[in-house]
Amino acid sequence: MLIGEYQHSLDAKGRLFIPAKFRDDLGDQFVIARGVGNCLLGMSLEEWNSFSQKLRSQPVTDVQVQKFVRVVFAGATDCEPDKQGRVVIPANLRDIAGLGKDVVVIGVMSRIEIWSKEAWEAYNASANEDYDEMINKMAELGI
Repeated sequence: MLIGEYQHSLDAKGRLFIPAKFRDDLGDQFVIARGVGNCLLGMSLEEWNSFSQKLRSQPVTDVQVQKFVRVVFAGATDCEPDKQGRVVIPANLRDIAGLGKDVVVIGVMSRIEIWSKEAWEAYNASANEDYDEMINKMAELGI
């Protein structure tokens, strides 16, 4: 299970260090793609294939699903960390997430999310303000 928050920096070549704890769960190769909100997501090949199967089962006539599939898959990239545990984040994905030098990598159960430090801090502050509402929603869901 992927959990935790780590702060790192992108280097001049767009490389990001992926924490060893996350690399162990993601495997030797994984996929980075556009996430929900202002972040990127990273999934093991097994999780990516499961996600892909769910999308594949949707009708090709569903315009919103097809828009989503096109945008996410067109921008997705295969990653293989180098010996130092770094992966290259392509410029198109860095732009989508607004990544600059300071980056936060978080574990979210079966995926990682990659955020600009500023976007993560803003999101986290907002989520903390809504924490009681989130607890009520979890209770409604029986969690």
